Amino acid sequence: MTSLLQAIFACMMLVVSVSDCKENVALRGRATQSSVLAGAAQVVGYLGLAINAIDGNQDTNYYHGSCSHTDDEYGPWWRVDLLHQYYISSISITNRNEFKERLDGAEIRIGNSLSNNGNYNSRCATISSIGAGETTTFECNGMAGRYVNVLIPGKTAPLTLCEVQVFGVLA
Repeated sequence: MTSLLQAIFACMMLVVSVSDCKENVALRGRATQSSVLAGAAQVVGYLGLAINAIDGNQDTNYYHGSCSHTDDEYGPWWRVDLLHQYYISSISITNRNEFKERLDGAEIRIGNSLSNNGNYNSRCATISSIGAGETTTFECNGMAGRYVNVLIPGKTAPLTLCEVQVFGVLA
């Protein structure tokens, strides 16, 4: 906890307010996912790729190329490697402009393990619902981790994310 307080204090000394310290650290990360929608990348080379969810573009139209998309599969997941451990204050997720219910029940997980592709890390939140084309922020209260996963546990479904923003400070 001491390291968390030191990081927050250091951040506050550099900026006017704590809210100014919220940097989207996912923009520098590396994204991957359980699969890519079959045929999507062949039609247009970038459709459905994991990196689309951390490109800084919150466009919610999948066909504009700024959303990730897995196949319809059991337990699909998406992950960003932040390359360093961070204390994560919050995560904002932007949903696609259609099929809004696809994210219902998805989990956001944070941690340092890649066991089961990172899907065993600690849970920050469970998504009950995000409106079509809307962004919702989930508070993670300084959870520490290098990996942030979004997964749909226990069912067969596609996972589509139009933007994942991870706000935190270096641990």
